[in-house]
Amino acid sequence: MTALTAFLLIQIIVTILLALVFLIRPSITAGAAGKIVAFIGLAVLPALCLVGGMNTHMQRSETTQFCTSCHVMVPYGRSLYVDDPSYIPAAHFQNHRVPADEACYACHADYSIYGPLKDKMRGLTRIYMQYVSTPPNPIRIPGGWDNHQCLHCHQGARGFEENAIHSAVMDSLTSNQMSCISSGCHDTIHNINALNHVKFWRPGQ
Repeated sequence: MTALTAFLLIQIIVTILLALVFLIRPSITAGAAGKIVAFIGLAVLPALCLVGGMNTHMQRSETTQFCTSCHVMVPYGRSLYVDDPSYIPAAHFQNHRVPADEACYACHADYSIYGPLKDKMRGLTRIYMQYVSTPPNPIRIPGGWDNHQCLHCHQGARGFEENAIHSAVMDSLTSNQMSCISSGCHDTIHNINALNHVKFWRPGQ
C-alpha cells in the first residue's frame, strides 16, 4: 500500500466516522463550531476523498498490471517476456528502456498537451468494451501508430541520432511519412499469434 493510498483510506474512515457521529448526535451541529466540523466532515473530506480516489485510480490505470488485467490483453502482457530482442516491446520492457511497471503506458501514451485526457477517454472506452460490449479482434490503435511515441524518448539519444540508417530517414520519421514499425525496420511488435512458438524469458532464472 502506497502512502497516498494509506492517506486516502484514513480520509475515508474519518469521513465515515464523522458522518456517523452527526447521524447519531445531530445536536452537535447546533453551534458554530459544530457547523464548521459538519461542513468539513460532510463536504470538504468527501470532496478530498473523491479527488484523491480519482488520482489514485488514474495512476493505477497507467500500470502494466492494470493494462494486462483484461482477458483480451493477457497475450500482449505475455509478449513482453518473449526471449527475442527483435520483439520491440519485449526488448524495451526487459531492458528497462521504459519503466517496467508502466511499460504499456510509456509506449502507447499520447504525449501531446491534451494527450493524458485523450488516453484516459480511450481507456474508458476499452474498459466499456471489456465489461459491457465486445473488444475488437484484432485490437488496433486508433489512428495508427505515431512515430512521436518512439521519438519522445529516442530522438536526441546519441545511439539513435548517430545511427546511419536513422540519420538517412530522419525527416521521414519525424513527419510520419515512414513508420518506425514499418516492414524491414522494427516490424516485430507484440506478434501475439506466434506466442505458442517462441521462447520466454523468466526473470531470475
